[in-house]
Amino acid sequence: FIPIPCDVFITEATFGLPVFRHPDPGAELKRLLETKYLFPERTVVIGAYALGKAQRVIALLRKEGYNAPIYIHGALQKLCNLYTEYDVDLGLLLPATVGKSGMPQLELKGQIVIAPPSAIGAKWAQRLYNPLIVFASGWMQVRQRAKQRGAEFPLILSDHADWDDLLMTIE
Repeated sequence: FIPIPCDVFITEATFGLPVFRHPDPGAELKRLLETKYLFPERTVVIGAYALGKAQRVIALLRKEGYNAPIYIHGALQKLCNLYTEYDVDLGLLLPATVGKSGMPQLELKGQIVIAPPSAIGAKWAQRLYNPLIVFASGWMQVRQRAKQRGAEFPLILSDHADWDDLLMTIE
């Protein structure tokens, strides 16, 4: 065995297939806002992980000009507060408290609510008024994944490199 000098490149490849070409995040949020305004009577419920993804969705909504309050599930509150403590401006965030009476929360009608994905299938989300279920993930590019999650609106938003990013990095 004779060792041959070579360069080694190791990377994660969550989306290391040609099918994964993520659209521009700004365009995705514009598409979401257009849908929200098209159906003003629906509560837009976005499933996003508590650490990073939820705050990114909020920041992108603000960047696209959405200045209304954004309602957040209690599980997101501490991490959003931490971002704010580190001078990340997330705008006005209010608790998405859903009444225990079983009646749909009319106060959230037409609003944007962000919650961890696990809360979307729970009784908590069932109390929301006419929810438009959205999941923020790179996996939403695969229709079967979106269907499995019950996403009516798949928001393709990933923090991972897509196929083109991986190829560009390798080159």
